[in-house]
Order: sequence, then structure tokens, then C-alpha cells
Amino acid sequence: MNSGYESFAAFYDRLTANVDYDLIAELVHGLVQKYADYKEVILDLACGTASLSEKLAQKGYDIVGVDNSPEMLEIAQQRLEGSGLPVTLLLQDMTELDLYGAADCVVCLLDSLNHLKDKQQLQRAFERVSMFTCDGGLFVFDLNTKYKHTKVLADNAFNFDNDDFFCAWQNELSDNGDVHIYLDFFCKQKDGSYIRKSDDFTEILFEDSFIEDELAKNSFELIGKYNDFSLEPVEQTSQRVLWVCKKKSVDK
Repeated sequence: MNSGYESFAAFYDRLTANVDYDLIAELVHGLVQKYADYKEVILDLACGTASLSEKLAQKGYDIVGVDNSPEMLEIAQQRLEGSGLPVTLLLQDMTELDLYGAADCVVCLLDSLNHLKDKQQLQRAFERVSMFTCDGGLFVFDLNTKYKHTKVLADNAFNFDNDDFFCAWQNELSDNGDVHIYLDFFCKQKDGSYIRKSDDFTEILFEDSFIEDELAKNSFELIGKYNDFSLEPVEQTSQRVLWVCKKKSVDK
């Protein structure tokens, strides 16, 4: 399985060191306790290196972490090894999600859904999530905003300088608001030389109306949309919107 993140995986945790996983886990925990009918199993979709999975497991949940990158899951396995935490890791594409049972809550965070290739893939992902979310369960996900794509990511370039690697990050904004991202990693060797590794992927901009229609089609009721992980109202300059949804019971 080719995930497209072979090189990115090795540097992901350091490039996202500013992410407050404790805050996110506490937010998810609060939403589950407030809204979910059952509160035992959480599916961490696009779990990456399992930073969030680990934090949620520490709060007493049984976690299923799913990702389509073998490289990410290898790092996740190393993170969890010997922890004794109830985390099961599965190598799957979210558009082909296939579990043995349903989750009480599904989370898909840190703009993971923006990494799908098109609307058709997002439709399939929502269908699979609905299939494996129990009635009365939650679906909590986030998406990048148009403001972030056109004003923050845009055609900009970013550099990340670490002791053992340098990352050159170049964005290319398309007319429809999608952003293609090119990453070049220059990794320092023991002899002082550098080797270059590269990855690229696209973050797709999805319209709110399309998301709302797909949620309704898949029996999800929208509880609310919030500014990032603050649970505050969405603003014009919000870069990420958190969607909180609840799966309707079949008899409703």
C-alpha cells in the first residue's frame, strides 16, 4: 500500500510539535461524556503516529487507530510498545474502512479529511464511518477553511530547521482553492553530508454545504461547528473548523 507519506512520517512528530494533544484529548473526552449514548470505544481515523490515540487511551477508552501509512503506523507501534494501553492499530484506507464492530465515537482530526483526493473519496469515507458508528455515537472531525487555504497556505513557502534535518515546504494554490504541498527534507548524515528525501500531497478544500449534505445522507445530525479546538464560534479568520455530529438511531 502506497500512502504518499513515506518520508513525511519520519519527521511528522517534530513538524507538529506545537499540537496540544492533551487539550484535544480532553475536548474529545468532554464531547463523548456529554453527547454520546455509549462511552467505551473510540475510533481514531487517520491516527498517524498515534499521539492522540495514546492520550485517549490514557483516559480509559478502548482505541482503534486506523491509518493508510505503514510508516506512520510503525512509529505508532514503537510509541505504544510496552505501554499496556488498549490501542489496536489497523492499516486501512478510510474509504475502505472495515471493522469487526461499531465505535461509540469516531474522530478524524488535524485536517486529515482534507488529504482525501476528491469529493467522491470523502463521500465513501463518510459512508464507511456511518456504517461503523453506533446509533447515538459521535463523529468529530475538522476541516481547513477557505481562509486558511487562500490566505495562510496559499502559494507560500516555509522552512523548518532542526539539528539533524532541514525541511523546505512549498505550497501551490489552485484556482479552486486546493493546495498542493511539496516537502523536501535534507537529512544530516554522520559524516556531515546531507541526503534529500521528498514527499508531496494535496489538501482539498471542501465547501460547508457539501459536507452538511453528506452528513445528512449518512444519518448524522450536526451538533455544532466550532473554531478549531476551542468550542468557540467560527470566525471569518478561522483556519480550522471542528464539526461535532451525532449518529441518528434507525428508528428516528
